[in-house]
Amino acid sequence: MSDKKPVRVVIAGGGTAGWMMAAAIARTMGPTVDLTLVESEAIGTIGVGESTIPPLVNFNRILGIPEPDFMRATQATFKLGILFDNWKHDGDSYFHSFGLSGKDHWSAGFQHFWLNARERGHEQPYADYCLELVAGMQGKFAHLPEDRMNYAYHVDATLYGRYLRKLAEADGCTRVEGKIAHVELDGTSGDIAALHLDGERRIEGDMFVDCTGFRGLLIDGALHAGFEDWSHWLPNDSAIAVQSKHLGPPMPYTQAIAHDAGWQWRIPLQHRMGAGIVYTSGYLSRDEAYDRLMSSVGEPLIEPFDIKFKGGVRRKQWYRNCVAVGLAGGFVEPLEATTVHLIQRAVLRFIRLMPNGRVSERDAMEFNDQQRLDIEQIRDFVVLHYKATNRRDSPFWRHVAAMPIPDSLQQKIELFRETGRVFRKYEELFAENSWVQVMMGQGIEPQSYHPIADKLRDDEVERLFQSIRDNIAQTVATLPEHHAYVARYCGAEAPKAA
Repeated sequence: MSDKKPVRVVIAGGGTAGWMMAAAIARTMGPTVDLTLVESEAIGTIGVGESTIPPLVNFNRILGIPEPDFMRATQATFKLGILFDNWKHDGDSYFHSFGLSGKDHWSAGFQHFWLNARERGHEQPYADYCLELVAGMQGKFAHLPEDRMNYAYHVDATLYGRYLRKLAEADGCTRVEGKIAHVELDGTSGDIAALHLDGERRIEGDMFVDCTGFRGLLIDGALHAGFEDWSHWLPNDSAIAVQSKHLGPPMPYTQAIAHDAGWQWRIPLQHRMGAGIVYTSGYLSRDEAYDRLMSSVGEPLIEPFDIKFKGGVRRKQWYRNCVAVGLAGGFVEPLEATTVHLIQRAVLRFIRLMPNGRVSERDAMEFNDQQRLDIEQIRDFVVLHYKATNRRDSPFWRHVAAMPIPDSLQQKIELFRETGRVFRKYEELFAENSWVQVMMGQGIEPQSYHPIADKLRDDEVERLFQSIRDNIAQTVATLPEHHAYVARYCGAEAPKAA
């Protein structure tokens, strides 16, 4: 083993972001890193229920986390996608699933063959050709051989943070209780030298990770890295969140229900619902939002609380010897459940670029370029839901339908509308089928399709499509009810009443 001193990494802030970073570093880097996390029990974290996406399954596997244990500890359920209500127009619904639709050809996605079949008189909805979508809408779930079911989780974010804290501390992370009173900068380099806590404790480090939420206490408060405001594309600026009793058995999907000034979420955990309302304060008052939320959920289990936010990104998420992770690095409203994913990407990317001695400006540039591309692609996907809509029934919907959008999104929409094609760039999170499901679900109809679809005879088209539907129907028929499978596989005790 090398005699080199371990890299001193200090994480400011706990919550999901801080403890994901701590658990991953402690487990993968071991004694090569001297790891400290500073947090205060007096400072709350955001999270009443967290909807996630499939890459978190792999993140947990990287950390060697047994899935049933994790799900019991976090009151988790399975998630096969998101049900969008009232987005295309009031009363309409579509499902964005995690699965693949139909069968692709190397030259063209399944949507081209479906569009061709529809032109020939085929009337089956595109939704009928995705296993995860059909299973989700029927409220069914089970693990399938060869990972044929692509899924994610609904988790209690607070419990997930506690679970990761136990892992991190067992693997050598030192937790320090205290509020950060002052960030000390090196007089020569301008880097962060130490954190000063209430009570005059001083904690030095080589690298600092800012997980202090929207405040960005290190990256903004001390280093002034700057913030790029995206509210001209993402006008929602407020939310109210609550935990409530279930109105029915937990389903394997999140609900995103549009209203006249934003949307509501419903995230089903094993013994409760995480619910909330997102809105633009210029179009809906806080009292109206509160009444609308509370009239649509079960009996509340906690006092609802408010969250104010602004969509955007730090101009540099790695600046000097500080990396901003989670809400400190940037924020896109959680319409597509990407908050935890952006944390995960930052955590794994930071570990890959962990300094070995001095901080490399090249590493920081690479981190910033990749993180920015990630959040820009997610931003475009979220903006799509607002821009591509037939709703004109309120000032909010008229505003978002008319607003200019990023050129990158405009190009994607125009390409799909003209040709039915979707091209992904640089490890883009959302696959072709995600873009297709949402664009068609929001009402964007392709005017053409790939000519290879014309190659099939009518009888071949019918056999192909029938075989896909039959295979899905046969598989779904064997699946148990989601809530029954969860109870058997990872059932957790109901929390005791306070």
